[in-house]
Amino acid sequence: MAVIPVKTLPGDVTGALRKMSVELSASGDAVEYSLHCGDAVFSANALIGQTLTLAYTGEIRCLHCDRKTRKSFSQGYCYPCFQSLAQCDSCIVSPEKCHYHLGTCREPSWAEQFCMNDHVVYLANSSSPKVGITRATQIPTRWIDQGAVQALPIFTVPNRRMAGLVEVACKPHISDRTQWQRMLKGSPDPVDLRQIAIELIDKLEPELEQLRSEHGADSIVSLLSAEAESVDICYPVPTPPLKVKSVNLEKTPVFTGELTGIKGQYLIFGDQVLNVRKFGGYHVTIFVS
Repeated sequence: MAVIPVKTLPGDVTGALRKMSVELSASGDAVEYSLHCGDAVFSANALIGQTLTLAYTGEIRCLHCDRKTRKSFSQGYCYPCFQSLAQCDSCIVSPEKCHYHLGTCREPSWAEQFCMNDHVVYLANSSSPKVGITRATQIPTRWIDQGAVQALPIFTVPNRRMAGLVEVACKPHISDRTQWQRMLKGSPDPVDLRQIAIELIDKLEPELEQLRSEHGADSIVSLLSAEAESVDICYPVPTPPLKVKSVNLEKTPVFTGELTGIKGQYLIFGDQVLNVRKFGGYHVTIFVS
């Protein structure tokens, strides 16, 4: 879909919200966000400084099958899809529990496309240094969605389960979580991700050797060369909020505020923030003043 320039945006747009799409310039300038509302896709960055009204119509439709649902599951799905889709299975949250190799995957063809391909284990600095995993094709999108200001790939592995097993080995030594409130309040202090990675890999050596012995010598390939440098990411947040309070469209079906920034998957309205991804499938009307 083409992005609609703000100057040609209709007076209002109605449709289901979806997660914002992102693009990072080669120079590392501020992330460019596109907001999806129904069939309309328009620049979110260009709305910064303008007053937006989001009016929830009371309707939620499944992002997969478009079935009307009273409740959203797993950020935008109806209950039948939540129960049947591989992308809603517990192994998406806990990739080390992937059971494709056992022949019990809900959707083997989906897994072959999204899980059984190269993944990257990385370090990122969002609210503080953390470990994470993503498909190789999702770099840098995954980092941006987490609000990371620095990121550094450290391993490549052949599938999602392997990435999960490496991540589990990392967890006793480094967090795998982002503190979203701290992430939104400003950029964390810069860190030397390469040095953190060197120290982490040294601690992990016994676990890595065990995994390689079980899954093959090429199952975990280091990406940490002498020239490896972290990627720096800037966000369109002129003034970070001092505190953050979540906007809940269920409790506040009509919300109005000046858009002051965007980070992760959050629209920032001063001290109030809307997690766009959380309300996937919610039908809203967006007015731009």
